[in-house]
Amino acid sequence: MSSNENNNVLVVQPSRRIEGEIQMPGDKSISHRAVIFAGLADGTSRVTNFLPGEDCLCSLAAMQAFGASIELIDSTTLLVHGVAGKLRPALEPIDCGNSGTSMRLLSGVLAGQPFRSVLYGDRSLSSRPMKRIIDPLTQMGAEIAGQGPKGFAPLHITGKPLKGIEYNLPMASAQLKTCLLLAGLFANGTTSVTEPTQSRDHTERLFEHFHAPLNKEGRALRVRGGTTLHGRDLLVPGDFSSAAFWIVAAAAMSGSSLTLTRVGLNPTRTGLLSVLLRMGGQIRETIEDNAAEPYGTLQVVGRQLRGTHIGGEEIANVIDELPILAVAAALAEGETVISNAEELRVKETDRIAAMAANLRAFGVPVEEKPDGMIIQGGAPLNGAQVESFGDHRIAMSCAILALFSRGPSRITDTGCIATSYPTFVQDLEQLTDQTAMHLGAMVGSVVTMGRSNRARS
Repeated sequence: MSSNENNNVLVVQPSRRIEGEIQMPGDKSISHRAVIFAGLADGTSRVTNFLPGEDCLCSLAAMQAFGASIELIDSTTLLVHGVAGKLRPALEPIDCGNSGTSMRLLSGVLAGQPFRSVLYGDRSLSSRPMKRIIDPLTQMGAEIAGQGPKGFAPLHITGKPLKGIEYNLPMASAQLKTCLLLAGLFANGTTSVTEPTQSRDHTERLFEHFHAPLNKEGRALRVRGGTTLHGRDLLVPGDFSSAAFWIVAAAAMSGSSLTLTRVGLNPTRTGLLSVLLRMGGQIRETIEDNAAEPYGTLQVVGRQLRGTHIGGEEIANVIDELPILAVAAALAEGETVISNAEELRVKETDRIAAMAANLRAFGVPVEEKPDGMIIQGGAPLNGAQVESFGDHRIAMSCAILALFSRGPSRITDTGCIATSYPTFVQDLEQLTDQTAMHLGAMVGSVVTMGRSNRARS
């Protein structure tokens, strides 16, 4: 394997099978929340299996800037000495990089602080609308100035005394839910947040884990202002969204056999398994621990998949996995319809448009819809040159599709992969045809990737 530092190109050759055993890096969503919750808590927390991806490191650096003392025991183990809810002003604007999670969650924390803050990000993050958090935080009394009518970053936050509100989320959004509940910690009275459908519940679990359980009534979650979080050790399970790439690859490739260990199996995150089982996938799930977050083992055996419909309430449970599910659809027999997924238009990129364009480049017939796409599976796939559009999930999804194509494929602008899955390329080598790779032949899974030249905060 060689490395090109200038163009961040990932070259993937076809593979005959996916096999082996692998353990995923720490869950991205939980790592963000863990460092924020532990940083706000009273006392010390040891966070194990933290994801040292660029996105999560932005949240870590921000909490340090606001006064939390964080010791790096090693690259994935943190000792966090919390500030007991009493943050200090940062000396300079906070760089959220490409991380919408960092920006949205930190906005909730900062809205009620007695000082001014500025949050900014890269070009991609600066194109993502923040009005959905600005409006309810303003209702609580916050003063937040974004750019233009959609509230683009940078965000200028002047902390104000907040009051609790009752807010019905217009869509199921774990980031918006968490933003408002964190703001509620610093508000007078009770803050109530109600979702139309259940989104991932890592935040609810972490409130309970840090000894501050939320009051739950149906889909309404309530937090009382002044509630104190208390430090507690936390093991971050393996990231299910990262595992999803290998689950789809193994499930769709006949003759494959894959075992994933200590992967997060939170039922509000594992909708992809239900979709793949409906498509004919052969997957065995074993939960080994169900403490703060359930985790366990997945065993996947490859076979021919069939098309399905993905939509309705299950979308909230598979929103991050829809790019790789589009790949599963391309590899399945028959038609797959993805609907009710307009939220994909405002992710790191327009993921509907990006995946539709890249699928066509590989030879997949696809019809783009305002809220999803219609994919005709089973077409012969040719190696292609596609771009990531600066989106880590687009890049990795296309790398998986390339394993099934005839001839090599090139994916450009892949430095973004480091935001969520720094070891993706090494794992790709490990799980595919390593014999051919070691011989240097142009078969199997030969991978070339330039290192990211993006500055790390």
